Amino acid sequence: MKAFVVDKYEKKGALRLADMPDPQIGADDVLVRIHATAINLLDSKVRDGEFKLFLPYRPPFILGHDLAGTVIRVGANVRQFKAGDEVYGRPRDFRIGTFAEMIAVDSADLALKPTSLSMEEAASIPLVGLTAWQALVEVGEVKPGQKVFIQAGSGGVGTFAIQLAKHLGATVATTTSVANAELVKSLGADLVIDYKTQDFEQMLSGYDLVLNSQDAKTLAKSLNALKPGGKLISISGPPDVPFAKSLRLNLFLRLVMRMLSRGILKKAKRRGVDYSFLFMRAEGGQLREIAKLIDAGVLRPVVDKVFPFARTPESLAYVETGRAKGKVVVAVSQ
Repeated sequence: MKAFVVDKYEKKGALRLADMPDPQIGADDVLVRIHATAINLLDSKVRDGEFKLFLPYRPPFILGHDLAGTVIRVGANVRQFKAGDEVYGRPRDFRIGTFAEMIAVDSADLALKPTSLSMEEAASIPLVGLTAWQALVEVGEVKPGQKVFIQAGSGGVGTFAIQLAKHLGATVATTTSVANAELVKSLGADLVIDYKTQDFEQMLSGYDLVLNSQDAKTLAKSLNALKPGGKLISISGPPDVPFAKSLRLNLFLRLVMRMLSRGILKKAKRRGVDYSFLFMRAEGGQLREIAKLIDAGVLRPVVDKVFPFARTPESLAYVETGRAKGKVVVAVSQ
């Protein structure tokens, strides 16, 4: 099969189109013909080697974290899927590789594709949808009437998280540029802050939850938007000890992550708020719940551009510019 591979860890390194062996499936796996995948900044970070300390892939490896496609074959233990099913998912860590024509995925990481979406639209959902769900529903436990601040509202996670937070009954503030203000308002944002001319730290207070996706300076400022007992959830770091334990990392790496998160944890404690790092995990059950909301018209995908498979490297470079509204998708096969 054709696939785009990383030959070595390198910042902004090239992806190489290669002929790779067809995937082999285990008893709990599903073999999927990929119709579409999506591009995430996570792909850049993995390629650059930013996560190789705790996510060590052995080059050459196939990049890519989102998929929508058709089931070709299922393993002996799989009962919930059959050949011909249209599915979508985010393969679990160490089994990524959706920049390819096929992939073997653990059945627990898949769900039936929302029937109302095209393959390209469905491929835009898994990683950002799971990130938003795990931040707002699982960790944040957002309740009706609460106030939620979602940074970078016009980005991939932001566009989905705004919609989910509104569905959960929250008042939502977000940051974006003037050019994207109408987009985030259409998704449900109640307060839109122009990050170029306005300072959210001066405008927000008493919030129940902040979903941070920006740099360390923005993370520290986010503490001042929260009320005592509020939650600061970061998807951009720094990683903390609970995250290290979840990956069963050794004592040295746990110590490293304790040191990395010590500063923000001390500041959060002084403010009386809770800090946690979220590195989303694959979860087919949550994707089933998301699919129901999509087919009910509660949530919708926001797709900026669709690139052909041959232009996958170009699509990754486009995402790295930070100009995309919502998600960037690659059509692998028609």
